[in-house]
Amino acid sequence: MESLTGIISFVRTAETLSFVAAGRALGVSASAVGKNVAALEQALGVRLLHRSTRVVKLTVEGTLFYERCRRILDDLHDAKDMLSHAAQTPRGKLRASLPTIGYRFLMPFLPAFSLRYPDIEIELDFSDRLVDIIEKGFDVVIRSGELPDSRLISRQLGPFRFVLCAAPAYLAENGVPQSPEDLERHQCIRFRYPTTGKVEEWSLSRDGVKLDIGVPNRLICNNMEAVHAAVLSGYGIAYMPDFLAAEAIKHRTLLTLLDDFIVAGGQFWAVWPSSRHLSPRVRAFVDYLGEMMGPAED
Repeated sequence: MESLTGIISFVRTAETLSFVAAGRALGVSASAVGKNVAALEQALGVRLLHRSTRVVKLTVEGTLFYERCRRILDDLHDAKDMLSHAAQTPRGKLRASLPTIGYRFLMPFLPAFSLRYPDIEIELDFSDRLVDIIEKGFDVVIRSGELPDSRLISRQLGPFRFVLCAAPAYLAENGVPQSPEDLERHQCIRFRYPTTGKVEEWSLSRDGVKLDIGVPNRLICNNMEAVHAAVLSGYGIAYMPDFLAAEAIKHRTLLTLLDDFIVAGGQFWAVWPSSRHLSPRVRAFVDYLGEMMGPAED
């Protein structure tokens, strides 16, 4: 058992190249992880990691040992998953990370999910930052846009589209834009991506040709909920996902604009660390979201 503890500590450290991050993922201190790895190295008679005050790197022997240990731990996880599947009852804690606005599409689904799977305890983390699913120890992350991390497996969930909208009071005072070019004379509320620092592009086209509109930056926010609050207050015109504006549009506290010129849409994905099998609780969660949000493909 002590050797297994050392192997787990070593694998987590090799994945994150940090004793601190490995300790956080394992729920122990960084010093405890370091001691476990040192004991494993002493038992093997081989140095697995190069350590300095600033970095941790794998040795040649450590790289070879990591690949074998990773497969061993995957096999152990698979064995546990088989037992869970045999019980046919997904259970345990599920840690999921979502964009800040994710609660708007997820929360309506959760009561029915919990009725279907009463033994799953859900812990949700809402953040617009691009979280490291492995380092932070999440079971699954819901994302939109590009998925560059090759260590992750993804599954397509549901699509969404974008809308331009404004409050009736703003339009009454400033007029309703009749063409995309009219936006250059309006107060526009823009969103800045926290992960890249780029201001979101308003994707508009006419007859299939993309338009290059000089959208003015009256207000820029790096939180889409703030954009939503600003447009509701009558501050200006905003470009946002349809599910974020749906309730206000339904009650006509926001009105959509230039619908025929908006062709861009987005896609939500569920992503999780690479392994041969999903745990029953993650599989249940991902399948349920795919069922609720639209057609999904593995």
